[in-house]
Amino acid sequence: MKIPFLNFEPMHIEIRNEIIDAFKGIYDNNWFVLGPSVEAFEEEFSNYCGTNYCISCGNGLDALSIILRGYDIGEGDEVIVPSNTYIATALAVSYVGAKVVFVEPDIKTFNIDVNKIEAAITKKTRAIIAVHLYGSPAETDKIKVICEKYNLKLIEDAAQAHGAVYNGKKAGNLGDAAGFSFYPGKNLGALGDGGAIVTNDSALADKVRAIRNYGSVVKYYNEYKGVNSRLDEVQAEFLRVKLKSLDKWNADRQKSVKLYLEKIKNSKIIIPFINSVDKSIWHVFAVRTEYRDELKIYLRDNGIDTLIHYPVPIHLQKAYKDLEYKIGDFPVAETISKTVLSLPIWYGMSEEEIDYVVNVLNKW
Repeated sequence: MKIPFLNFEPMHIEIRNEIIDAFKGIYDNNWFVLGPSVEAFEEEFSNYCGTNYCISCGNGLDALSIILRGYDIGEGDEVIVPSNTYIATALAVSYVGAKVVFVEPDIKTFNIDVNKIEAAITKKTRAIIAVHLYGSPAETDKIKVICEKYNLKLIEDAAQAHGAVYNGKKAGNLGDAAGFSFYPGKNLGALGDGGAIVTNDSALADKVRAIRNYGSVVKYYNEYKGVNSRLDEVQAEFLRVKLKSLDKWNADRQKSVKLYLEKIKNSKIIIPFINSVDKSIWHVFAVRTEYRDELKIYLRDNGIDTLIHYPVPIHLQKAYKDLEYKIGDFPVAETISKTVLSLPIWYGMSEEEIDYVVNVLNKW
């Protein structure tokens, strides 16, 4: 049996006619940028997240960097980010001229270790970016206490967490502002790139709405040195179609994860730590093993595709050689990068397909 890492087909077959109709509507309407579909999606997605405002933009990286700009965070400031995350989290900080300050993750959850945050705070610290890695919410209640103590902004990197729930609230409504990505592979993915900022802060909402559109509130009158980061009308309409099914798609992933957790019985494989299966939206299902590379080859030879999220931690990437970190500086992130392996998971994955993956794993 051949098991791809990700398969869009079951999802896209279900919504094919709606997607085609959505495209026809945009095509016939002849309005392609910052029009009624963008406005409608922003309202629907803010309602979904439980926030007052949604400002769409070009991608998830822009969402984070625009939030930082909206809070006037820049040169001379420091922003705390997890040492175990996708590089976009750090790039957003670098783009505004601030300094990236890494804090190690919890080896069990992969998310930032809240017990290590305070030691990284200085007089220059302005914000903490809490990443909901793989779709599992960070401990934002505890991080919020730290932010209030030191007068810091709590920014969520919710790029992988559309619909995840923590303490009864959805990701995006757990801090001062949140950035989402709608890259096609996300649980809520466009058919191209896209992103959004959600917040309850009206002043921030007004400012980032201008920044994403050349810094302009009124056309040709520019209040800020903004950027061009706008969600296309056609992508907004596609996302409106998909948003209606997101909870169903997430629930299907949760069902698959329950089967994985119940059936994987190999002592050499460390399965994810679970507070509640139903709170994460399982953008990624990542296991760990000391024999990761051997396992990856074994699964490939048995027709099972896998990915590594992420093979090189940010502090060891060439892009951040200017920070002069070396191997051993962030050992937890380094351990995760050497042992983590993401297994196939997607909406519509059958129990037969999961059983095949499990049986291959258990024989290893």
